[in-house]
Amino acid sequence: MLIEVLAVPPCARSGSVTSRSVSSGDGVRGEIRQFLTTRRARITPARAGLPNYGGKRRVPGLRREEVALLAGISIEYYTRLERGDTRGVSPDVLDGIARALRLDDVERAHLVDLVRTANARRPARRRPTQRRVRPSVQHLLDSMTGTAAFVRNGRLDILSANQLGYALYSPAFLDPVRPVNLARFIFLDRRSTEFYRDWDGIAHAAAGNLRAEAGRDPCDRALSDLVGELSTRSQEFRVRWAAHDVKYYRSGVQPFHHPLVGELTLNYDVLEIPADPGQTIVAYTAEPDSPSRQALDLLASWTSTPERAPEYDS
Repeated sequence: MLIEVLAVPPCARSGSVTSRSVSSGDGVRGEIRQFLTTRRARITPARAGLPNYGGKRRVPGLRREEVALLAGISIEYYTRLERGDTRGVSPDVLDGIARALRLDDVERAHLVDLVRTANARRPARRRPTQRRVRPSVQHLLDSMTGTAAFVRNGRLDILSANQLGYALYSPAFLDPVRPVNLARFIFLDRRSTEFYRDWDGIAHAAAGNLRAEAGRDPCDRALSDLVGELSTRSQEFRVRWAAHDVKYYRSGVQPFHHPLVGELTLNYDVLEIPADPGQTIVAYTAEPDSPSRQALDLLASWTSTPERAPEYDS
């Protein structure tokens, strides 16, 4: 049985498919086909506002001709697109397909990324994300007293943190491998199921973040290696990866069970660092005068010296 890992066709057009581009499909065309097929399968005719003529349907979701009707294009054109042939596709057509399939902003951006990659004559390699956090960014982290914060990249590597950030995520830093990778922690470390009270939610978000990153930068070899490792070692990851769901970890509420201070429910916000593409700050805060605020303050009081993670050259 083939394990779908990651399709990076523009990186392998001139040769055979390597272990870093193993997929159940045929490169980025396969990625487009699988993404559109899985989105189509989840939309029922009733949800799409189509009449139900009765009879047994061969597919659980929309048929291709129904998507074409809703998108305002011909069935032949949509069939070609779903097969991964996106030559000459216009933004208006993509908008129509996004409306027909009820894609959210993240899913639409992912589809645009896949189409851009499929149509590129040469691999569109992004500038590698720096693995060194600039001193001014570190000073910013350290100034966020009362807030647990860290810097991560699109592969979910924690590149650095402030004192409270290291303390909050201390279970992940028990792994001696640096940089600590949150996806590895979530799917390969049993401690994560106790640390994250909503483990299913964070697992879904982690896989969705990696899927979105793969669409943005399909030639990232380190990402391909990470996805391959997780696919090989974690059934939970394989199931979520095969769903082709995409997510951005932007803001929300995350419940934890910390080994030192017990249960916390923290708000999180993700802040892009425009000067360092690919790096983001994740900041956790607690509601004032709440039990979680007290627990976070207690955790801060127990942590007297910042534990700096080793710096890595890019």
